[in-house]
Formats: sequence, structure tokens, C-alpha cells
Amino acid sequence: MAEQIRILFIGDIVAEPGLTIVQTFLPGLIKNHKADFVIANGENSHEGHGINQQIIKALHDSGVHVITGGDHSFDKWKVFQYMRENNTILRPLNYPRGNAGVGFGVYEIPGTGFKIGVLNLQGRTFMKPIDDPFSAADWAITKMKEETDIIFVDIHAEATAEKISMAWHIDGRASVLVGTHTHIPTGDARIFPEGLGYLTDAGMTGSYNSSLGMDKKVAIKRFTTGVHQKYKVANGDSHICGVLAVVDAETGKCVHIESVIYPEFESSKLNND
Repeated sequence: MAEQIRILFIGDIVAEPGLTIVQTFLPGLIKNHKADFVIANGENSHEGHGINQQIIKALHDSGVHVITGGDHSFDKWKVFQYMRENNTILRPLNYPRGNAGVGFGVYEIPGTGFKIGVLNLQGRTFMKPIDDPFSAADWAITKMKEETDIIFVDIHAEATAEKISMAWHIDGRASVLVGTHTHIPTGDARIFPEGLGYLTDAGMTGSYNSSLGMDKKVAIKRFTTGVHQKYKVANGDSHICGVLAVVDAETGKCVHIESVIYPEFESSKLNND
């Protein structure tokens, strides 16, 4: 039987509730899923916007090997120097040149003789008008292919069409593509014809007593008044949402992909009496 690499990805970690549940339960999830490599999106981990060095350390201490980002990667400027000096904290590759940090890296998979490439991209539809993620993906995948065929992509994007178009674009050249940013876990995990594992959005890790991690009363007021309200982090009913992908180590093709939600959402309150 071919050797397989098990990759656990944790969706957008939002503020203290997200960090707390990760620190509490991620080590157990890693053990239960026999994960060889762990990636987490941390761009919302500091007060709901951005990340800092202390949180990066806390995530690494909890078992995360690489942290990806998105449109809030640059919200906390004090982390810029750390981003320049450490390649385990990524930001979207297709931001213009001159910004802090890197958008991809190739890493040793502990306990194996294999390496994994991790690429962070950001969409442009309904988002900031940055550089083309498709050409950025082409360039980065070519570079990573010089060292490994196991390639994981986090595309931080609003539009589902842009995410799935990217999946078709890189199918056969990457192992897994998982979407982030919308904070809602989708149920469309599947394997594309050329071996790419895909999920439109991994979902949010944090408080679901909320509107996407934000205090629901504040969020409702935004919609009812049409006026910007100060962001306030929600608390309660925390969940970890993510993805488990299993990749053939020799071919780089995904052989299994599934959504991971812990604890599972309560989906029924039927009274059968």
C-alpha cells in the first residue's frame, strides 16, 4: 500500500474564543485523525483582525506547523518583522511586491521523508484589487514542484466561483485546495478528476453564538441601520471547523477529503415522545 500523508487544516481562527478552543482540543484532534501535518488560517486570530507573535507561538505550541492568512494579514503592523524572518507564517502570495512576509513555502513533514508545499492565495472578486491569483498560483506551484508533489493551497476568497475556478485551474498540479474567508463550512468536499481534493470553505473556528464571530447584536445593528458599528468579538458555542485530507505521498494526489467539525453542530431538537 502506498504511503499516505494526512493533512489537517483548521479554518479561520477568530479571536480569543477560536484560539482557546484550538489550544484545548487541537492536540486531541491531531492524535485522533493521525495528522502528519497541520495548517491553520490565523488572519482573524487577534481581536478578530490580524495576528501577533504571541498567537503565532501559541498555535505552533498547539501543533500547527504553518499558519496561513488573508485580507487581514497586515492589520497588525507589529507582526511585519516576524513575518519577514519566519516562513511558517504565510500571507497571500498575490499581494504586490514589497509587502512583508512570504506567500508559500516547502516544509519537512515530521516523521517522514517527504516535504509539503503550502501556498496562500487571495481572491479578487468582491475583495481588494490585488494581483492575479491564477498567475501567482502557476508560478508558485512550478517552484514548489521542484521539491515536492504534495501541495496544499488555501485560497482566501469571497466568491465561490473564483474558488472553484482556481480548483479546476490547478487540478493535476496540486494535492488539495481549501477555501477560507466566508466563515461558513460548506458540504462539498470532493476529489477532482486529476486528483485535487477540494472544499469551498473550511468554515470558522470560534464562537458560533455570533455572526461570523462578531457579536450578533452589533451585526444586526449594522444591517438594520446601514451604518458601520465597532467590531465586537462574540463568545459562546465555540467549534473547530476544518478539513482532513489524505494524500498519496508518491503521486501527490488526494485520495480522501472530509470536513472536520468539533464539537459537531446540534442539527435536531425533535421531540419523539
